[in-house]
Amino acid sequence: MMEIIPAIDLIGGRCVRLTEGDFARQTTYDSNPLEVAKRFEAHGIKRLHLVDLDGARARKPVNLAVLENIAANTSLQIDFGGGLQSEEAVRQAFDAGAAQITAGSIAVREPELVKSWLLTYGPDRIIIGADFKGTNIAIAAWTEESKYPLQDFISGYVQTGAKLFICTDVSKDGMLQGPSLNTYRHLQITQPKAGVIASGGVTTLGDLEALQEIGVKGAIIGKAIYEGTISLKDLARFIC
Repeated sequence: MMEIIPAIDLIGGRCVRLTEGDFARQTTYDSNPLEVAKRFEAHGIKRLHLVDLDGARARKPVNLAVLENIAANTSLQIDFGGGLQSEEAVRQAFDAGAAQITAGSIAVREPELVKSWLLTYGPDRIIIGADFKGTNIAIAAWTEESKYPLQDFISGYVQTGAKLFICTDVSKDGMLQGPSLNTYRHLQITQPKAGVIASGGVTTLGDLEALQEIGVKGAIIGKAIYEGTISLKDLARFIC
């Protein structure tokens, strides 16, 4: 069964969403992320993708207190990302209650460091963030398409023991225009050992049905929930 993973993005301790990763195109949806997380949990959700956008800009975690609050007051399995640029930051995230962390841009810039985290914490606790535009990895806070093919990036990490990958099409993130089904379909064929979590563009229940048919491990849903194009009640059919 495909895992349903709602996202909470944090700026200033509030629940926000960006469009295509642009901080200038920001919408605040709730001032209390814990209450949002509790609503998810009340509808049977088991996973949460928590992103510290302040931390991503500061290159160190900023919203650890929010992570700690949600972890202490819900039973959600939280994967935490944003600003995790050092071993110390990863330890802080786990100490604050994260079940998993997502290594984003650091996985592109410093692969040896991330490989050491895979060895230290195990591949079930370290998720590799594979942000992409077109067929290549996206860098520089999503503003540039690198010449590093998505396929090669994932394959390289699979060979070093990574198992979980959040694959975000940054051109679709927050756009409510549907996910990159062809890319995920291709990854399922070419990278069978990679647990692909689709992210970016999920807008309708039909999108989720299509992703489930492709066979991805999970689907991250953000703006669709906050804008109401997918209701939490509607997600019941996808939740074990």
